[in-house]
Amino acid sequence: MTKPSERCKRLLAVAAAGGALAAAVTAAVPASAASAPIQRIQLLAFNDFHGNLEPPSGSGGRIQTGTSSTGAAVNVDAGGAAYLSTHLKALRAGERDSFTVSSGDLIGASPLLSAAFHDEPTIEAHNLMDVDLGVVGNHEFDEGVAELLRIQKGGCIRDGEGANNQNSCPAKDLGGKRFRGADFPYLAANVEYTATGRTILSATHVEKFHQGAKVGFIGVVTKTTPSIVTASGVAGLTFTDEADTINRYAAQLQAQGVQAIVAVIHEGGSQAGLYNACSNLNGAVLDLNNRISPSVDVLLNAHTHAGYNCKLNDPAGNPRVVVQGASAGRLISEVDLAFDRRTGDINRAQTTATNHVVTRTVPADPAITGLIARYQGYLGPIASRELGSISADLVRATSPAGEAPLSNVLADAAKADASVQGNGPVEIGFINPGGVRADLPFAPDGVVQYGEAFSVQPFSNYNVSKTLKGSDLKAVLEQQFDNPGAGQNRILGVSGLTYSWSDSAPKGSKVSNVLVNGQPLDLSRSYRVAGNNFLLEGGDNFTAFAQGTAPLYGGLDIEAFASYLEANSPLAPPALDRITRLP
Repeated sequence: MTKPSERCKRLLAVAAAGGALAAAVTAAVPASAASAPIQRIQLLAFNDFHGNLEPPSGSGGRIQTGTSSTGAAVNVDAGGAAYLSTHLKALRAGERDSFTVSSGDLIGASPLLSAAFHDEPTIEAHNLMDVDLGVVGNHEFDEGVAELLRIQKGGCIRDGEGANNQNSCPAKDLGGKRFRGADFPYLAANVEYTATGRTILSATHVEKFHQGAKVGFIGVVTKTTPSIVTASGVAGLTFTDEADTINRYAAQLQAQGVQAIVAVIHEGGSQAGLYNACSNLNGAVLDLNNRISPSVDVLLNAHTHAGYNCKLNDPAGNPRVVVQGASAGRLISEVDLAFDRRTGDINRAQTTATNHVVTRTVPADPAITGLIARYQGYLGPIASRELGSISADLVRATSPAGEAPLSNVLADAAKADASVQGNGPVEIGFINPGGVRADLPFAPDGVVQYGEAFSVQPFSNYNVSKTLKGSDLKAVLEQQFDNPGAGQNRILGVSGLTYSWSDSAPKGSKVSNVLVNGQPLDLSRSYRVAGNNFLLEGGDNFTAFAQGTAPLYGGLDIEAFASYLEANSPLAPPALDRITRLP
């Protein structure tokens, strides 16, 4: 177990300064008799866990299971590593052939309990859960490829570098143990070193089951990763097309005699129905399914945090399972693979899938609860440290113009951050909506603890200021409405800036009446702006930010947020008067 790195130390320093499974689980299928042609292989998958060791709260900790007679949603509490482990064990009970997959974003954007220790507790928990295989998600690159390789292989962090170096830390760290890495292999078939074309991790995995049955797995991450991860996190890497990569490796597996193939894809879609439905499925998954070879029998999805259970026709017109299990360990996708021993392939007609809710009405796995308690002890009083107070809920929900109270506060905090003022006073602050991960509730008494603030901004990005021309600022604002891959308008939180935008105006001309601190935007003048390094390096396809000059990197964004809370307590929700929507 490593000692906290400098980034971890800074996180800690700022805080210190300021019912039964039976109803939910289908009966296990008995192992095939030696003479039966069909051999049952159980595949269990979950995705987008994001370090949620403790049960997630709010809407992110529930699954809708139905609708009441009055039309209200019926929800159940779901998730939590100790409950996830119990459900996995119950599903595996009686199964001779079972295989468990994490489909990406197992780590990253994690709560403080995991993030303060570089997500090592999450990896340890999933080692205890007997996960067999992992696939990289975009958040596995949040701290760069060197840190991802350390997560895989184990070892200690060299402060300031994040390098995988076994000799960079003392022999004994937290709890007298070194971090040994993931017991399961990670796959990254479409992530290559640009200089060599070599994949950063294995592309495929072949699992051998009893009676000689073999199933091949191919793991890929969304090709959009470079636009949704900090530039430093993916420097020197190339992300190839998901479907093209899967088809290439599927052909290689077949050439090796492996006919049963599962693609684990950290990309997906969404649908309108409940978690086991497939109603009006949309998103990238449709294009992928249409382009992925018929030789691939199952598509396990992730990334979009949706629950769905579909059978879609492949390019040859044959139905195949396409399934995703929401996020944060709230659902387990169980695929009952019908392996035909005569052909070595999957019988699609007899292969089914079910999404199971990870309820909290079962006993918690004591091994996982013990691990969580141990790390809670290491964390000490940090999470409960009081930073200040708020006078009402600060929420992410937006006005019709796209403005959110909490986004306004975080943009204000970025603008006020003393650590980025060195190259001149900052006039404008920005925050990307994807960087705001949780609401900040008033209950029970308005006091904001460090753990709550960290849940709002868990990425540990650095704040940075840059100098932008007024014309570049105008381009940034227009890019909110012409954002490839966003699927919708992506409205930034702003501070020191007001403007109007028109729904009916053409792209590139939607924004008008831009004022900077009350004065009209001068397209030829230079302005100093601040925000997190992900956004100001061009993340989320806001490429105009990359035109900025004279960057000054300051402290972590959570530090700025904590300081702003302390300086402005009690903090009231700001007025939603910075963005005006026109017809």
